[in-house]
Amino acid sequence: MQPTFSLAVRDDGVGVITMDVAGETMNVLKAAFAEEIADILEQVRSNKSLKGLVIISGKPDSFIAGADISMLDSCKTAEAATAIASMGQKMFNELEKLHLPVIAAIHGPCLGGGLELAMACHGRVASSDNKTVLGLPEVQLGLLPGSGGTQRLPRLVGLQKALDMMLTGKQLRAAQAKKSGLVDAVVPNSILLDAAVKMALAGKPDRSKPLKLNLMGQFLEYTTIGRGILFNQATKQTLAKTYGNYPAPLKIIDAIKAGVYSGIEHGLKVEAQHFGELCMTPVSANLRGLFFATTQMKKETGAGDVKPRKVKKAAVLGGGLMGGGIANVTAGKAGIPVRIKDISQQGIANALKYSFSLLDKKFKKRFISKTELQKQMALLTGTTDYSGFHDVDLVVEAVFEDLELKQKMVADIEQHCSAHTVFASNTSSLPIGQIAAKAARPENVIGLHYFSPVDKMPLVEVIAHDKTSPETIATTVAFARKQGKTPIVVKDGAGFYVNRILALYMNEAAQVLLEGEPVEKLDKALVKFGFPVGPITLLDEVGIDVGAKISPILQKELGERFQAPAAFDKLIADGRKGKKVEKGFYKYGAAAKKGRKEVDATVYSLLGIQPGGKLSNDKIINRCMVQMLNEAVRCLEEGIIASARDGDIGAIFGIGFPPFLGGPFRYIDSLGAGTLVADLRRYEAQFGARFAPAPLLLQMAEQGSKFYPA
Repeated sequence: MQPTFSLAVRDDGVGVITMDVAGETMNVLKAAFAEEIADILEQVRSNKSLKGLVIISGKPDSFIAGADISMLDSCKTAEAATAIASMGQKMFNELEKLHLPVIAAIHGPCLGGGLELAMACHGRVASSDNKTVLGLPEVQLGLLPGSGGTQRLPRLVGLQKALDMMLTGKQLRAAQAKKSGLVDAVVPNSILLDAAVKMALAGKPDRSKPLKLNLMGQFLEYTTIGRGILFNQATKQTLAKTYGNYPAPLKIIDAIKAGVYSGIEHGLKVEAQHFGELCMTPVSANLRGLFFATTQMKKETGAGDVKPRKVKKAAVLGGGLMGGGIANVTAGKAGIPVRIKDISQQGIANALKYSFSLLDKKFKKRFISKTELQKQMALLTGTTDYSGFHDVDLVVEAVFEDLELKQKMVADIEQHCSAHTVFASNTSSLPIGQIAAKAARPENVIGLHYFSPVDKMPLVEVIAHDKTSPETIATTVAFARKQGKTPIVVKDGAGFYVNRILALYMNEAAQVLLEGEPVEKLDKALVKFGFPVGPITLLDEVGIDVGAKISPILQKELGERFQAPAAFDKLIADGRKGKKVEKGFYKYGAAAKKGRKEVDATVYSLLGIQPGGKLSNDKIINRCMVQMLNEAVRCLEEGIIASARDGDIGAIFGIGFPPFLGGPFRYIDSLGAGTLVADLRRYEAQFGARFAPAPLLLQMAEQGSKFYPA
């Protein structure tokens, strides 16, 4: 078996430890490496001629991407997981105790256990490459850094920065890491090893200098009262964001606090104990399951063994917000030239301006250089006709939700582009088969449904109709991945998957509102449950008029349960389209008080509501959620989604379904299908057929089966 770690001693007396996990594209730390690391450290201790040590990766684009979290799945008790953390701590303590200078030479991702290893070294040199990022993202898996991270990071960058990094999972680029004190030097990758060797020969870096802080910063970092304020604020802000749904952030604060007040030895003990406890929580199990599911999905083409066609040039039809956003991620993330077509020069100018504003923000935050900004903008060009479309490989259509218009776009592309050009429609509700109905090459037509705002929302739905070719599917999936998206392949049908399950949830929230529940109470209940925003806020954000256009399409194709409340027609008649026109359920613009979100009370009289609020938060949540869960099961039953896994990823990344619950299907498993059926039957008796349980759900309740068998 090929060793992962190798030690080579240079002529200048510096030993270079190279880590290279065989058969993997990235290095990850595994418990199985403990013996090998112990042997290497023994070699170092016994070699008295060594003047210094450098730890570097043998991978071209990765330092250490973290620890192999799959090893946690074999832990049956908190004690077993605590033992893994304690072993990691011991290993890195041994590294830190070496008498000679140890320098980490970092290029590429240095995350989780990788950063914990680097922090146990006496110094750190990072490459200036954009691939180099440093962070402790364990909180995103419902865990905390368990190999000394909660103790070493605050000592390097200060309490405020450390709390921010660990509680958010935020990653720093090399320049930011240097500024914060996390790394000692940033150099081009071509001289990374030389710079690390030079640092090792210079001796252990001096850590006695305090952080450069203003008077308030010094008070907060270096006084007992100041630290108490920091910990209290961190706790308050954490609870305000998580509503107690995520236990890891509070455990992180507690572990840091233990080290600050009682010393590093006690801090490490608390860290390992908390790591073990968190590992056993359903929250961490669900978040780790989500991580594994998305990792597995990245290896799939969506079309079996079929290889994707390379997209060398793309085009976008429509320069609106969606079109501009799609063009931005195509050029910025995928690095593919984009031709933007709009009916007016103003539309093109808006799309280009939108991209520039996003890139300029990155430039001002030093995420990209001026040269990189100009390079990405140069990939974007515009036209009001089809000039420059002859060599386009994939076209994304982002025009109005009008079937005839979209069919005309298909005909235009078939006329002006090559025989292999993929036509991908960003429709949010129209069946792709209908858009392709008059196409000469229907096999090239597919749906590619983005979510707004495109630059932030991670999901896209790839929708194949019955004549879409496997190559078109594979090409579209690969294209979406290059844009930095997580694509799920779904079957054609009105609303596809995400909007379909969202529509019933939103409709039920509207019904609850019309029964007299206040807007803010409704929204707060669902946010507390775990959604990023409440359903009424979401309606304002998306556009009340957009919802009004989609509802009839869904009702026509899928039945009466999708009928939106008739009272909502009054909102459109009153010009209430939501945030974009500063008139909706909430106050915007001049009418809104700065820093406060306030309901526009006139909406109640318009809808004929006397807001009282008779339902408990739990009843509001339950009414809305059972509709979403039931419809998710219908989508699986009808083959709209291929698996419960795809349905969970789609709901979490597409509409912000609470990640700690694992997605609709994992949540149903935790509730039990029988419990959900009982709730639906009760509501069906009270409110009618829109609550009728899906046949698959009834079958599962009868059999006591789950979507994810243990």
